[in-house]
Order: sequence, then structure tokens, then C-alpha cells
Amino acid sequence: MTDIPHDTGRYARRHRRLARLVVALIALVASLVAAASPARADEAGMASSYTVEGTVAKDGGLTVRETIAWTGGDTPPASLTQRLATRYDQLDNAYYEYTISGLKASSGGRDLGAKVSTDGTYQVITVDTSKLSGKTLTISYSVRGAATKDAEVKGRKAHTTIVWRVLQGLSVPVREASGTVKMPGLIDRYSCQSGAPVAPSACRLSQGGAGGQLDPVFTDGPRGAGEMVEMTIGISSTQVSPDAVLKYEWTLDRAFSASPAALLSALAALLLGGFLVWLLHRRGGRDLEGSGEPSRIAEFSPVGPGEEEFSLLAPVRPGEVGTIADERVDPVDVTATLLDLAVRGHLIIHELPRENPHAPIDWSFERVEGEDELRDYERLLLDAVAPRRGEDQVKVSEISEAIGPVIPEVEDALYDEVVREGWFERRPDATRNRWNAMGVGAVVVAAVAAALLVAFTTLGLLGLALLAVAVALLVVGQQMPRRTARGSDVLAGLHLLAGELMYHRTDQMPPARAYEELSQILPYAVVLGGRERWLDALAAADDDIGTPDPEDLTWYHAPDTWHMQDLPVSMGAFVTTVQGRLFGR
Repeated sequence: MTDIPHDTGRYARRHRRLARLVVALIALVASLVAAASPARADEAGMASSYTVEGTVAKDGGLTVRETIAWTGGDTPPASLTQRLATRYDQLDNAYYEYTISGLKASSGGRDLGAKVSTDGTYQVITVDTSKLSGKTLTISYSVRGAATKDAEVKGRKAHTTIVWRVLQGLSVPVREASGTVKMPGLIDRYSCQSGAPVAPSACRLSQGGAGGQLDPVFTDGPRGAGEMVEMTIGISSTQVSPDAVLKYEWTLDRAFSASPAALLSALAALLLGGFLVWLLHRRGGRDLEGSGEPSRIAEFSPVGPGEEEFSLLAPVRPGEVGTIADERVDPVDVTATLLDLAVRGHLIIHELPRENPHAPIDWSFERVEGEDELRDYERLLLDAVAPRRGEDQVKVSEISEAIGPVIPEVEDALYDEVVREGWFERRPDATRNRWNAMGVGAVVVAAVAAALLVAFTTLGLLGLALLAVAVALLVVGQQMPRRTARGSDVLAGLHLLAGELMYHRTDQMPPARAYEELSQILPYAVVLGGRERWLDALAAADDDIGTPDPEDLTWYHAPDTWHMQDLPVSMGAFVTTVQGRLFGR
């Protein structure tokens, strides 16, 4: 008995300790609840329920009616917004575009006059919840483009899939979401996903198309603000026609797709276009076939042991040589014509004394009466550089101002001359201009077509192929002037003459006529090549080395201290300066 009081005190102490432990646990739970309460601040305005009633029509149209209710202690926020997506992204930069119409909010059968706006790819409705009748809000709208056509599978009838997020973009969380979508026929496939849009999972409850539940239904929740519930419903296309249109977002990779169709179309355009360009050139720009025997323009004829002379066999002037060869009138043709006029006795080129040893060489032209007949372009050129007596002399340093105004007339006369001689069917410049206009037009059309293909299709490679063909036509158009059969024979003869000027011996001219014979060759060498070696030959023909030769040549006069050995330098400077001045006009 003496132990009883001791045991009683022990139990009392145990009870006190237990009571203190319970109080501490209660305090701990209270503190945890208090600490957790701020984390649930986002539940302010949480809707008690979110109910969807949807209807799919036979034409694929979808109508949606959302009923949002706050019951018990739940109260609506000051305002509510909902963001409805107007596009549904797919792979390969593709997307379906939704058309949302009739978006409005009501309460108790009264339109609340909600504000509807567009924000990028979203339709946004903003509702002033202070206007609610009670605690219930209804949002309704219609959707086009939610019914997509499935890829065709052999042995299966055409199929339609309806995809729509019946809950999306709501600014408040909901405790429970549920809904039904009425279908015009029996569905054969249905799934429901919910949660964050980037990582959805299966809905808590979903069924439809089997047993007694034909229309798809779902129950889910709670769902946070901005979370979604997406229903995917499959049905025969005989029951619901697809109304979605697949669109593509433009990207450079997609515009220049390397798909088999894009590659084949580009290759076909290149091959066909290249063949057409080749055919056009073959039929319109290829020189007519000559006789097979080159028309000799000139030759070196023996006149004695170890001696020969240069004889012209065809009336082809140096300026015409360049036009026949490259189908253009170039500064070198004008330069060669000036030299030829001087050699033939219509002109004397005067090398002017230098003002100081470092000054550049300059020349002037003196007109003389030649014996042979001048052609139209030669007369125009001669009148420009060497006016009649009594008029101011023209210097090479001023030749661009003197010749510039008449160059178009010289070119016209020279082009007319090569046609008159029967070397071309039509003027080369007119032919080039016509084909150039066609080529430029083709490039413009191809560029526009390429831009449209790049902007609106995946056939950018086809556009590049078309542009390449058009550029090829523009380039080939420059080769379209074609020579006649006679012109082809003359061209072959010019090739022979060019070879002789480059490689024929220069030391076999009769000494008594060396200056005359070599001078006659020089204008042709300026155009066809070999100018330096024939100038050296002229210098080597000097038989009084050491004695100044200012007027040994009938066509080139120089200062009193000038020697024939200076001719290669002087004439090289003359040709270069004249061409430079003509290029710079």
C-alpha cells in the first residue's frame, strides 16, 4: 500500500507529459495550416464547379456552353477572364486555325456585356463579375475548325476527329470540372486529358461510345488557373464532316523543302528549261555552217629569196575584224581604225613634245587626203578626230570629248557595214537588245514566281531552278547574233590570220618597203594580237641607228629627238591611252 501513492504520482506525471505533447502537436498543426494558407492564396475566387455542355453538328461546327458556379464559401473574383486558343499546332510548322464566334457572357439569362478582344492567337473574354445574378456565370461561343480529317487508311472509311479544350485559359481555379458533348452519331474513339497544357494526363473520369453512355462525358478536378481539359472524339465522316483547314507557318527550311516532290520538280525545270535554252541558241544563235574553207583575209607572199610581203586578200578593215570576231564594237576596234586610217594615208598621228620629262605623252591628229575610199564609220571617226583645215586640232587627252558624241553613229555605221557585207543576217546589237529584253523579262517573271513559291509553298527549289533558267536565257541572249555562212568563213580566216600574226617571222620584209609592209600589219595586230612583236620589227627595220627618226614613218611623226627604237613604247602608250580614254567617256 505504501507504493500506491508513488504509482499514482507516476501516472499523473505521464498524463501531464502526454497533455503537453498533444498541445504541442496541435500548435504544430496550427502553425502548418497558417503557413500553408498563403500558398493557397491563388485559390481566391476558386469556382466550386465548372460544367460544359457541348454540341457537335453534322457539318463539324461545335457550340460550347460553360457554366461556372461559386457555392458555399466560394466567392467570385472582381473580374474573370478566359483565353481561348485560335490555333492548334501540329508537327512540321503546321497548325489548324479555329474560328471562334458568338463569344459572350451571361448570368441569370442577362447578357453581361463582357469585353471580347484578340491577343495574338487567342480570343479573350473579360467579365465584370460584380454584375452576376447570384454566383453563376455562363460563357458561350461557337467554334469552326475543330473537326479534322484523319489520314486515309486502306480498308477504313473516312474518319473525323474533333479536338477541343473544353476548359482552357480560365483565370480562376475550379474544384470540379465536368461536361458532356452531344454527338450526331455513335462515336468510335474518345479520350480526355487534363492538367497543365505542356504536360497533360488522363482525366479522372471519362467515358462515352459504349454501354449506356453514347455521348462522351468527363469529370475532373481540381484544376488550377490556366489548366485545361481537352476532349478528343473520333467519329465517321458520314456522321460529322471535317471543317478544319491545315495551314503552315512560313519558315525558310519549309519554303526550300528537299522533299522528293520538290527535288523532282526543280530537276525537271532545270532539265526542260536548259534544253529549251539550248534549242533556242542552236536554232537562233548558232552560226550558219560555212563552206568548210576559211576565207583568207591576208597572207604573207614570197617576193624573193628570204623576202615576203603582207597582202590583203579580202576587204576586211581592222575595225570590222573585231566586230566580226566578238560581235561588238569595242574601243580596240576604234583604236585599230584610227591606226589603219593613219597607215592608209588619211591621218598623221603627231607625238607632242613633253612639257617636262615626267609629263605623260600626248598626241594630236592631222588630216591628210588619202587615196582610197572611206567607209561611213571611218568618215565619221575621221571627221571627229581630225576636222578640216582651219579647225582646232584634237589631242588624245581630249579624244573622249571629240569622239564621244559620234560614237553611237560610228557603232551604227559599223554594225550596218558588217550586215551590208553579208557577214551577219541582222545587226548584232539589235539582236542582242531583243534577246536581252526577253532575258530581263524572263528573269523578272522567274523572280516573281520564285518569290511566290517561297512565300506560299514548299517549292522554293523550283523557284531557284526557274530563276537559273531565266538567267541562262539572259546570258545566252548575248550570244544570239549569228553569222551567215560567209561570216563563218571569214571568222575562220581571221583565226588563221591571228595565228600568223602571233607566230610568223617578222624579219623577212623587203628592206626597201619594210616600214610600209610592217605598218600595214600593225592595225590588224592591235585587234588580233601580236602587236608588240610587230612594233619591235618596225623598230628593228631602222637602218640609221643613232640618228633621230622623227618623220621616218609617213603616218607617225614625233619630236626631233625621237628614234625608231622609241616606237614600241610610244605606240604602246598611244594604244593604251586611246582605249583608256574611250572606256572612260
